[in-house]
Parts: sequence; C-alpha cells; structure tokens
Amino acid sequence: MKNFDINEDPHRRYNPLINEWVLVSPHRAKRPWQGQNETVSSNTLPEYDTTCYLCPGNVRANGMENPAYENSFVFENDFAALKQEEIAFEENKEESFFKAQPERGISRVVCFSPKHNLTLPEMSLNAIEDIISTWQKEYTDLGGVDYIKHVQIFENKGSVMGCSNPHPHGQIWAQSSLPTEVEKTQNNLKTYFDKHGSNLLLDYLQEELKLKERIVVENDHFVALVPFWAIWPFETMIIGKRHLTKITDFTPAESTAFATILKQLTIKYDNLFETSFPYSSGIHQAPTDGEAHPEWQFHMHFYPPLLRSATVKKFMVGYEMMGESQRDITPEKSAEMLRNLSDVHYKQKA
Repeated sequence: MKNFDINEDPHRRYNPLINEWVLVSPHRAKRPWQGQNETVSSNTLPEYDTTCYLCPGNVRANGMENPAYENSFVFENDFAALKQEEIAFEENKEESFFKAQPERGISRVVCFSPKHNLTLPEMSLNAIEDIISTWQKEYTDLGGVDYIKHVQIFENKGSVMGCSNPHPHGQIWAQSSLPTEVEKTQNNLKTYFDKHGSNLLLDYLQEELKLKERIVVENDHFVALVPFWAIWPFETMIIGKRHLTKITDFTPAESTAFATILKQLTIKYDNLFETSFPYSSGIHQAPTDGEAHPEWQFHMHFYPPLLRSATVKKFMVGYEMMGESQRDITPEKSAEMLRNLSDVHYKQKA
C-alpha cells in the first residue's frame, strides 16, 4: 500500500467556514482539454461610451440621468432584487413542505470609476481607497436601517461571470435576513469561538503564515492567500492580520494597505493569462443586527472561473451538483503560480 501524497493522490479537504468538504484530484490536472473554449474579447474599450448606462452624464434604462461623477458613484439598482416596502405576513407555525416568507431589502450599484475602461488592477491606489471609503459608508448607512441584518458587498467582473455591463462596478445588497452562505459561516465561526475562545480565521491565518505554502501577497496589515479548502482553481481570500469584524474597523493605514493588496492581487490575476481576469468577489463581515460579533473576522473572497487559460473555465456540473465541490490543480500549486507573477500589469510592460 502506497503512502498518501497530498500533491498527487485524490483526497478531500475540509472547509471549517461552511462545514463542507471539497474533493481534490491533483492527477487530473494533466488531462487533455477538448471541451468548450470561451471567447476572449479583443475589443479595446473607450474611456467613455455614449451607450453605457453607467457612464457619467448618460441616461439609464429607467430614464434617470447619471451625474457627472468624478470618483465612485452609488445609486439604487434600477432592477433591484430586493424591495424596501414592508409586506404584511403571518407566519405559518405548522410543519409544511411549502415554506415561504417575504424578504425586505435594498439593492445598490457602485460605479468604481467614471472611466468606462478602468478596472481595479489598473486604477490608482487613491481611486481604490475611494471605493473602500464608499463601501464603508454604505455598510454604515445600510446597516443602520432598523430592519437590515446583513450588508453584502460584491463584484461580478467579466461577461463569463454574467456581468451585463463592462463599466467597472460592483453591487451592494442589504437584507432583513442572513443569506445562506453567510449564515453557515456565522454558525461555524460562533461554534469555534465558543469552543476555543478565539477567532477561527485569525487562528487559521497564523498557521498559514508559518507554512507560507499558500500565501500570494502579504503586507503589514493584510494577507491574500489561496485557502487550503479552495474550490475554484485560482480562488483567493484576503484576511486582515488584526482582529477586524467589519470594514469600518479599518485605520487609515489599513485602508491604504487593503487598497494596495487589492491592486496587487488583481494585477496578478490579469497577468496570469494576460487578460482582464473575470471573477466574482465579495466581502464577508459581521452582521448588522446590533449585536457584538467577536467571532467574525473581516475577509474578502475571490472566485475566478478560469482554469487553464483565458478561454478554458471550470464548470460546476455533474459531480459538483450531485456530490460535492471538486478541483484538479492543488491550492498550493495555484498559489505558487499567482505568487510568482509580476506586480506590474502586463499592459504596462507592453
């Protein structure tokens, strides 16, 4: 019987944040690919697009005109997934297969820049810090609404991630319940805190910093790493080194450090396949329910779909939908690939 080799043999890895497993199959990374190849847009976007709903001064689909904004710009989503109006509802206390309850909330869009062609890795640090300030303000304002229990800040970048407008922007959905993924994380962070009297992600980060196997970028205040339990091929997570339950805990130095690591990480993403790298990213932080949450640690997830090149993506199908999440390339290998990439954007080199 051969000895287990984590870099070669199929195995499962445990994710303590959501109490789930991922199947890792390192040997499959060598298989040939004859499946679908994504189309990479070679179009050079203009700095301003007269047809774009998000550019300054343009009229959006609902007939409202954007101001001539010069930094980040926030507006109520014209096609919001959540509505603010209160709906009368009487909960059915009896057991039923047909449970439903109204969900109240607020959906907003955050334009990162007035420039139509400027994504995070190509923005200045000052511009990224302005976005962080906007996120902080929105977390405070939305979280201060009496019925809002969770504020989800996220970005879908690239058409392959379902983004319908290339203008650099993200979204914020604030709602009256904890969404499923957040609730799972909340429960596991709380269970760990109650058992150990310490913070799960801070304890995990200390172990990662000792090993240095999955670290991609690090500065005085934040670490970007590929989680041991990562599902997506080049998934990463940014974690604060100090106990930060939410984005409004940042000192000015931490805001600058967070902007710096966001820029460095997204540059590495673009440099990996020399393309504007698609991903879904999102910030996880303490609920806004008025309670103290020492179990929480501010962190940001990046879930990019690309697998082998700019045209080959990872599909979550078959086994992933019926069994559990699965990946081929190991987190250690993807961390090494990202870590070794230049901090200078490939367009600047050209």
